Amino acid sequence: MKFSEALRSSAAALRANMFRTLLTALGLVIGNASVILVVTISLTGTSYILEQIRGIGSNVIWAYYDAGSRDAQQAQGDFVKVADVAAIREQLAGRIVAATAVMGSVDTVPIAGREQEISVQGADEYYPMVRNLVILAGRFMDTGEVAGRAKVAMLTERLAHQLFGGQQAAIGQVMRVKGLQFTVIGTFKERTPSFGLSELAERTVLIPISVLRYFVPVERVDPVYVQARDAADVPRLTAAVRTIIENRHRPGARYYVDNLAAILEAAENIGLILTLVLILVSAIALVISGIGIMNIMLVTVSERTREVGLRMAVGAARREVLTQFLLEAVIISVGGGMVGIALGIAGPLAAREFAEGLDIRVSWISVAVAFGVSFAVGLIFGLLPARRAARLQPTEALRYE
Repeated sequence: MKFSEALRSSAAALRANMFRTLLTALGLVIGNASVILVVTISLTGTSYILEQIRGIGSNVIWAYYDAGSRDAQQAQGDFVKVADVAAIREQLAGRIVAATAVMGSVDTVPIAGREQEISVQGADEYYPMVRNLVILAGRFMDTGEVAGRAKVAMLTERLAHQLFGGQQAAIGQVMRVKGLQFTVIGTFKERTPSFGLSELAERTVLIPISVLRYFVPVERVDPVYVQARDAADVPRLTAAVRTIIENRHRPGARYYVDNLAAILEAAENIGLILTLVLILVSAIALVISGIGIMNIMLVTVSERTREVGLRMAVGAARREVLTQFLLEAVIISVGGGMVGIALGIAGPLAAREFAEGLDIRVSWISVAVAFGVSFAVGLIFGLLPARRAARLQPTEALRYE
């Protein structure tokens, strides 16, 4: 018997029990669709988390003085200064994009008829770029305004809405901060929200650091941000920033210098572990489906014992019988696997239409693995029933009732 004849015979036998064939293949459909979907979900979730972290700044280093129990007056000489930031810019000029200093304070402004506290942050022209801020209306402060101590201000999205009713409405308005009148030139938000864990609260006004310096009793840059030119250079730059700051202050002063590299690495590892666990769960489903195929094929062999005996009696070789029953198992598994793969791909492709801005990627490696596993399941779990059919004795098979 030629292979094509065996294939047609196997297909005809499966069509004769179409409902049972479909139910047997259903496990492969679910298993393969699950493999592709869970890998897609894992890759998309990991990509989203990493993108959010990178949005904060995967190549950003920050540093500040750890005062411990000492008050501001006792530790004023140890705080990071604007001059320290200038030294970082000068000494690391070829390795960094920018370095920016931030000073913080508070003030009160009238909101909804009563005085409420807001965060006042002093920064320079490099701050929006390093902190990856998004302009909503107007513009960011420029070098001339910082150097000239211009009375200009930028507001966070929520503060602009509470004070002036919207982003565009805030532009050109005058507000009083620290007893001075500032003109609002822009409104902004963080590209990736830090939910108040950074110096930017929901109600923050950003003014030139050259102006805020005159309203704080102690010069205290907290923190200094440094943006590396090359992400691979971040660990070495972190050490270099620490060295520069420590060399400019008294021995024993403790400075906290860190970056997001460790968080990125942890997120990547978590994503990898999650993918492996989900694949393992899906693999269990495929194994169960394989066992189902083996059980059904064993039942099929029992039901077709007389047919097998008759074929052998008229000259069919044991290899031909083995090939036919093995093909039936492979057809069931590969057919179910292909349907499952189609469903697994269709889901993410359809989701792209409803999830704008979310990078949903189908892993073609998972598609190839799913197809390979489907074929292997049919081959491995179909081998035992096929061998049993091939080992039947023609005379005994013909007498089987």
